[in-house]
Amino acid sequence: MAKVAFLGLGVMGYPMAGHLKAKGHDVTVYNRSPEKAQKWVAQHAGVYAPTPAQAAEGQEIVFCCVGNDDDLRSVTTGEGGAFAAMGKGTVFVDHTTASANVARELDAAATAAGFGFIDAPVSGGQAGAENGVLTVMCGGDPAVYAKVEPVIASFARMCRLMGPAGSGQLTKMVNQICIAGLVQGLSEGVHFAKRAGLDVEAMLEVISKGAAGSWQMENRGKTMNADKFDFGFAVDWMRKDLGIVLDEARNNGARLPVTALVDQFYADVQKLGGGRWDTSSLLKRLEP
Repeated sequence: MAKVAFLGLGVMGYPMAGHLKAKGHDVTVYNRSPEKAQKWVAQHAGVYAPTPAQAAEGQEIVFCCVGNDDDLRSVTTGEGGAFAAMGKGTVFVDHTTASANVARELDAAATAAGFGFIDAPVSGGQAGAENGVLTVMCGGDPAVYAKVEPVIASFARMCRLMGPAGSGQLTKMVNQICIAGLVQGLSEGVHFAKRAGLDVEAMLEVISKGAAGSWQMENRGKTMNADKFDFGFAVDWMRKDLGIVLDEARNNGARLPVTALVDQFYADVQKLGGGRWDTSSLLKRLEP
């Protein structure tokens, strides 16, 4: 069992930290709004720290899941940040979906200070976090990764080192590219089926067992048909992620015409007031 801290108790971090505690790890938590951290402590009997540095002090592993690059810099190298309190040989594991550049930047800072850094964005959404079955894509040094992989298993069903620092974030970008295209295709399929007068649920049951089948179809097809869009990963978050993807594509020369188009479709959903709807709400822009 390890002594760990968890920074950031949002819809993902809150249950992830809970799984760490449930597996017997000694968990200290920090959250920007103290009320949520105190609620977590009351539920899980862990320890609350008022700053990232105080949460990180004396820990073997510090986990983090915050909003974006700026939030990540704030809790790591900002005032009261965790990096100032990290001991030699410890490891910082970042589950934020952020840029590959910030991952490389923080890896260099950690290495210079004598501790390890792993960028480890996740896929699986709120349900995956709550059920402890996330997919974790990691970047960093293999020896450092080996220290944390068994602990990450507390909330993951799949965890893999993809390469050096930044590789986890790059893999997550591919994940979001693939999701964007799939959800748009599924939205158009459901919309077409409705216009054609098909029984949409029967249609989904049939084609989900063939080559068109996907996680999105199995988990979101029926809810899309029922006009329900409150199942986890929000449009606002997806636009943030796709912004990271498109920035990286401009740097590496990748051509992503469909991803860029779907990003603009999500902008349309935001204009409809759907920034907090889940990503399957692309269907809403096709229907009156």
